[in-house]
Amino acid sequence: MKAIISGGGSGGHIFPAIAIANAIKARHADAQILFVGAEGRMEMEKVPAAGYEIIGLPIAGLQRKLTPGNIVKNLQLPFKVLRSQRKVKGVIRDFNPDIVVGVGGFASEPTLKMASRMGYTTLLQEQNSYAGLTNKTLAKSAAVICVAYDGMDRFFPADKIVYTGNPVRADIEQMNVTREEGCAHFEVDASMPVLLSVGGSLGARSINRMVMGNLQFFKENEIQIIWQTGRWMYDEAVAAVRAAGVERWVKVHQFVSRMDLAYAAADVVVSRAGAIAISELCLVGKPVVLIPSPNVAEDHQTKNAMALVNKGAALMVRDVDCGTQGLPQALALLRDTEKREAMSQAIRAMAAPKAADRIVDEIDKLLTSHQ
Repeated sequence: MKAIISGGGSGGHIFPAIAIANAIKARHADAQILFVGAEGRMEMEKVPAAGYEIIGLPIAGLQRKLTPGNIVKNLQLPFKVLRSQRKVKGVIRDFNPDIVVGVGGFASEPTLKMASRMGYTTLLQEQNSYAGLTNKTLAKSAAVICVAYDGMDRFFPADKIVYTGNPVRADIEQMNVTREEGCAHFEVDASMPVLLSVGGSLGARSINRMVMGNLQFFKENEIQIIWQTGRWMYDEAVAAVRAAGVERWVKVHQFVSRMDLAYAAADVVVSRAGAIAISELCLVGKPVVLIPSPNVAEDHQTKNAMALVNKGAALMVRDVDCGTQGLPQALALLRDTEKREAMSQAIRAMAAPKAADRIVDEIDKLLTSHQ
């Protein structure tokens, strides 16, 4: 089997893409897999680290904030699209894949459009409860659309939709570590409450500001926090924690590579409402306060969060309110064992294990029907 997997831009697109690739290789040991991403984006580093080849396209997204610099970038966009189309046409022709999989992100649109135009079979993986514009456009020519939420026939042809759930990292899928191991790894006391704060792979400024502005809160309430800041605020966070003298309570990490251990250690999680973060939380069954990012297309993170809130599986605090309400909500949850247990049951009921394998099932069906 030869497969192209295209997309990226954030961990929310990259981790599912790698999980799908790993599931293909597990079933078809001799499979050849080529990734197509966007130059300068996270996938150009993460995909090779996972052992796969990637080709970058000179593609970028539309800048929504109209600063002078962004206006120039938007004017350059049509030329980047044309260059990307030309480049990816050659890539597809040379590689000659059996299947082209799109996971969302800048690179997926020119790749999937060109593949369809050239007569190749395409499959889409939509992670969110509210479909993005790219996938809605690509759906017309896709053979199958793999989704993670109910009611996606609002966006896609019902006869193309298959519910698979979202693929997540293998260590989360298998999750065979204990709370004690997690606490030891992050140097927190297992006998005391632990809060995990994550803002996605790139960090979240408002969540970071919420934590940084309330460093004494953790000491006063005897709560330990594992705090993933992302690259941009890491140095500032380390300095603030030192200055406040709360190193015992606040453990700062630029990026948490062992999320299985972080989830195992945590009693409650504060998180953005990206689709993959939610899928991971469902699998590990952790009570969570979701703070949706306001800086995403169609406000899809709020819609992701509400899908859980409506089933009693999560709490939600608006980004604009997180500075005043985020930590009090988390504290109340940490102190309410009964509510935590109820939320854990509700969120676990929404889990979709083995999603990557289900997607490979659909790929295999497509390839068999096209032989």
